[in-house]
Formats: sequence, structure tokens, C-alpha cells
Amino acid sequence: MAEAERIIGTPDTPDDSGEHTAAAGARQAPAQARAGRGRRIAVLFAVAAFAYALDLISKTLVVAKLEGHEPIKLVGDLLELHAIRNPGAAFGFGGAFTVIFTLIAAAVIVVIMRLARKLYSFPWAVALGLLLGGALGNLTDRIFRAPGVFEGQVVDFIAPKGFAVFNLADSAIVCGGILIVLLSFRGLDPDGTVHKD
Repeated sequence: MAEAERIIGTPDTPDDSGEHTAAAGARQAPAQARAGRGRRIAVLFAVAAFAYALDLISKTLVVAKLEGHEPIKLVGDLLELHAIRNPGAAFGFGGAFTVIFTLIAAAVIVVIMRLARKLYSFPWAVALGLLLGGALGNLTDRIFRAPGVFEGQVVDFIAPKGFAVFNLADSAIVCGGILIVLLSFRGLDPDGTVHKD
């Protein structure tokens, strides 16, 4: 009778218990992977929302309180707040290519959205979040500010001595880019794998 039970495969048999455990583990692995990716995507969008909100609030205050007024000195002549409108890229480069930079910013946002589908790395989530928030910040200016849609001038206001004037969106983009370079040098990919090439 006991032999018949082992052949049929009752829950009391050790072999059958092992198969159930393996099957349960196989089911849990994809679920855990999806949960891990969901957390990383949440980090990406949280960082992006924070960077975007800071940029939007700072530009709103600059336009309301600083534009058309004398620069405010923060650290003597080394650092001041100076409101300007920038038709070019980050740090004032390429003023004649406003529409092109607008399209590039939109393309960056699309690429980040596609990468998010296979994102399992926390540092990459932070880096891409900074890029996304910065790109959205400057793209908002391109779309909604004068002189027109896709040709809007970006509000810049952070003016270190001897350097181009920039904004918080530019800072987020640069910090995100630097972090991506460091992660690439360390061999860490967005999907969480590490390579030694």
C-alpha cells in the first residue's frame, strides 16, 4: 500500500515535497523580480519628480522675483544669481539650434522610458531619474515659454564667476550623466548585471 502511495505521489512522499518546493520557488522568482523592478521604477520616477519640481519652482521664483533686476551676489563675485533666457543647450551652448535641442530632450525622455522596462539597478534608477527630471524641466521651458512652442528660451540663473549661467535642470542632467559614466566604468548595467569588460 505504501509503495502504491509513493507511485501515485501523495503529499507525504519526500520526492513529491521537493518537487512542490522547486515549483513554488520557480513561481516566486519572477514575482520577486517584478517587485524589484517595480521598486526601481518607483525610485526613478520619484527622483525625476523631485528634480523636476525643484527646477520648476526655482524658475518660477526667478521669473517673478529676479528677472529684470540686478543680480544677487551669493558668494562675493564668485557666485551670483543672474536671470537670463537661454535659447541654446545646457550652459548656453548652441543658441541657434533651439528646435533641435527640444527634439533631443524629447528623445532622451523616450529612451529613459524604454530603459525603465528592464531596470533592476538602484544607482541606475537614481541616474536616469536625474536625467529625466532635468530633461523634463528644460523641455517644459522649450514648449511653454516665449518666443513659441518648441522654440521657448530656458530660464537660467546660477552664475559662477568665469562659467556659463545654468539652472537646476542642467545640474540634474550633468549629475545623472556623471553617475552613468561611473556606473559604466564599474561595469554595472541597468538590468543589474555586472560585467568586467
